[in-house]
Amino acid sequence: MDFSGAYTPGHLLFLWNGFLITLYVALVSIILSFIFGLAAGTLRYAKIPAVSGVIAAIVETIRNLPLLLIIFFTFFALPEIGIKLEITAAAITALTIFESAMLSEIIRSGLQSVEKGQIDAARSSGLTYTQTLFLVVMPQALRRMVPPIVSQFISLLKDTSLAVVIALPELIHNAQILNGQSADGGYFFPIFLLAALMYFAVNYSLSLAARRLEARQT
Repeated sequence: MDFSGAYTPGHLLFLWNGFLITLYVALVSIILSFIFGLAAGTLRYAKIPAVSGVIAAIVETIRNLPLLLIIFFTFFALPEIGIKLEITAAAITALTIFESAMLSEIIRSGLQSVEKGQIDAARSSGLTYTQTLFLVVMPQALRRMVPPIVSQFISLLKDTSLAVVIALPELIHNAQILNGQSADGGYFFPIFLLAALMYFAVNYSLSLAARRLEARQT
């Protein structure tokens, strides 16, 4: 284990740049997947004829596919039909597709957890179905969904490492390059230990934030 050789300023900067790519891809994917997941989950909950069925079929199909396959499809298969994405865009697209499906199920379940009595009371007070959904059901459901949604975001951050298969210059990709510069493999432990600590720092911070937010709402 060569800590001094592994932790040179140049190596640390290279690893840090990869981590910034990881955070960027994760952040954009989180925002987009939450938007699409919220829309898909709400439409499924609303049980709009035809629309709900189509969305359910798409969501269930995506949820039962490996994320790695979706990444491969986005980067290698889409160009065959004229849609060519650069590496970062392909990674964000694949992660957004997969995580949107996962989040939509969390959101649909959260909406269904709101007691029917509150919905009936809101409707009897004169609120329309849409007003009841967004003013009564949604606020309560979102509070209950905080822990599973944050857990899914943590999984998304870790899943960015799968984009190494398309050479996205993220944390694990850069760690592998640095490890390859060591003839005797002496960089492996220090480099990947530091990468693990970077992942842990962000994911643990997200977990703490979720716990505090949940505690405030109880």
